[in-house]
Amino acid sequence: MAELKTNETKASVATFLAGVEDAGKRADCRRIAKLMRNATGKRAKMWGDSIVGYGRYDYTYQSGHSGSWMLTGFSPRARNITIYIMPGFKKFQPLLKKLGKFKTAKSCLYIKRLDDIDEAVLSRLVADSVREMQRIYGAS
Repeated sequence: MAELKTNETKASVATFLAGVEDAGKRADCRRIAKLMRNATGKRAKMWGDSIVGYGRYDYTYQSGHSGSWMLTGFSPRARNITIYIMPGFKKFQPLLKKLGKFKTAKSCLYIKRLDDIDEAVLSRLVADSVREMQRIYGAS
């Protein structure tokens, strides 16, 4: 069975965020980090080389494959900032209607910059998604 390529590391989140080249994206990432810390009550951890994650849950699929993953997180990518909403978006449609300018795919919310969205709605979306993951997985 294949190993998960992205795992929690001991790398410094502060150093990673300081290395985000674009000053506007770097500032947005710091605001998102604070928002996620407030929503989860957890300290940020690096997951792989480029994902800042909060909390964790353990899963086991029917196939027997198991692992651990973050409850929520984000990654500054070349085109967008990717925000991970792990339970997906089906339950959160009313919030998405109020969020602003974004795109989604499975569990990824893509934004260009925080000014394009309502930060209070994002905060609620992250908090609600974390509670949903805790309900499903008994996550920490």
